[in-house]
Amino acid sequence: MEIVFASANRHKLFEAQKIFGPDFQILLPADLGFTGEIPETHETLAENSAQKAQFVWDRFGKPCFSDDTGLEVDALGGAPGVYSARYAGEPANTVRNIEKLLRELGDTPYPQRTARFRCVVSYIDAQGRLTQFEGRCEGHINFAPVRLDAFGYDPVFIPDGLDVTLAEIPVEVKNSLSHRGKAMDQLVWHLKQNRAQ
Repeated sequence: MEIVFASANRHKLFEAQKIFGPDFQILLPADLGFTGEIPETHETLAENSAQKAQFVWDRFGKPCFSDDTGLEVDALGGAPGVYSARYAGEPANTVRNIEKLLRELGDTPYPQRTARFRCVVSYIDAQGRLTQFEGRCEGHINFAPVRLDAFGYDPVFIPDGLDVTLAEIPVEVKNSLSHRGKAMDQLVWHLKQNRAQ
């Protein structure tokens, strides 16, 4: 099955292909000739995720999915949340986002550095019907980053039950723990169930 992932991020594509497996061919809009920006102008993860999927479906008319993800830090009142990708301003910059996050947390003790990644995946089928799935990964924010070359906030996020950051574990293990992995697992199950009917 061919499905379009409403993203320009090849790292996300690599993670998604691992989750979906060989039964699915995942394309990015760039693979179909689209090189513009996919809009995300709303105030919630669910709205942004739906907006991105709808944009791609309107343009290509193919089954597609999108995700919107936020890091919610309890000591910061749930920030950065929906603004996670551009927390330190435009243009988006992972290193500056992490620096700002750690600066704002300061010397907050580890037990109070609780946080979660939350991901909403939106899927639009060939008939234009929208279905959404949510995944969460609970954990804590580390005091310093590990492997700043890793994706997003992975260098400072330690999942519950582990003593290393998401940046330090193999992608297969990360997919089994991560918010995005959990949400996409639900989508894959949904696709396989509906294909079997």
